[in-house]
Amino acid sequence: MRTLGPKAHRRGFGRRYNFRNNRLCEVRRVRFRIILAGCLSVLAAMVGAAAAEGQPKGFVTPAAARAGSAMPEEYKIGPHDLLEITVFQVQELSRTVRVNSQGLISLPMIGAVQAGGLTAHELESALAKKLSENLLQDPQVSVFIKEFISQRVVVEGSVLKPGVYPITGRTTLLQVIALASGLDQMAEENAVKIFRMTPGRAREVAVFDLEAIRSGRVEDPLIKGDDLVVVEKSGSRVFIKGFTDTLRGFIGFGTLR
Repeated sequence: MRTLGPKAHRRGFGRRYNFRNNRLCEVRRVRFRIILAGCLSVLAAMVGAAAAEGQPKGFVTPAAARAGSAMPEEYKIGPHDLLEITVFQVQELSRTVRVNSQGLISLPMIGAVQAGGLTAHELESALAKKLSENLLQDPQVSVFIKEFISQRVVVEGSVLKPGVYPITGRTTLLQVIALASGLDQMAEENAVKIFRMTPGRAREVAVFDLEAIRSGRVEDPLIKGDDLVVVEKSGSRVFIKGFTDTLRGFIGFGTLR
């Protein structure tokens, strides 16, 4: 009877070990393919569901938001604005005045007048009324805002540089987004919200689609001092990013194994 030496035993053990190791690697590769196929199926189902749903729950369209609580489009005069007031054919009443910290202006013959919080048109009407009460018949008053106050707007959410930004004069939503260096990769362009406090201290919100604004289908809304602009994250983009990050982990694990 022939007996095998130690080297032969080692060669036989090595072949059996390599065979088992190859079988184990193949099983792992099959499992990885199954997991990958399952993840891709889930991703396709979720993307399809998101497309079918259209807009997320709680989404308010710009038209609906404006119908529910329309945001004023004219600039409101604020403290330290510089106003040029002209009374037609009455040069002595025409002058340039600066609004004080209480929102008041002072004019000859009529004294202090509240200008803060009014639009130029509203101030024209208020001045004409006061002048008609004491001095003139049917006065024609024009108000031009020569210098706007520097106000602040807060930008939050999916922008590259969220923060508090000063705005001067007529500033639109697209300009404010540009101040924050634009949107990040997770931004939902059709869900940009503007929060604003009304004179009655109630908060109103309107939702805008930046793509519709850029294409001219929707007017670029004016931003007011103390507005809060929030750019929502896209749920589908967040999911896809998370999925791809997880997938990279699986691929790296499968490669290492």
